[in-house]
Amino acid sequence: MTTHAWRKSTYCQEGEACVHISTDHNRVHITDSDAAQSIVTVTPAAFTTFLGFVKSL
Repeated sequence: MTTHAWRKSTYCQEGEACVHISTDHNRVHITDSDAAQSIVTVTPAAFTTFLGFVKSL
């Protein structure tokens, strides 16, 4: 089992209901809690595209 070094979003309000990100060599892992029950894994390029879209809203 892989251990992730989760970083919490700086836009998070109080509590654990926020986005946590962990990266490794060629993947970005995203979850909504540092307990990480469900993890979405994408490429850095896909994550960059996603961030560009969110910032355009």
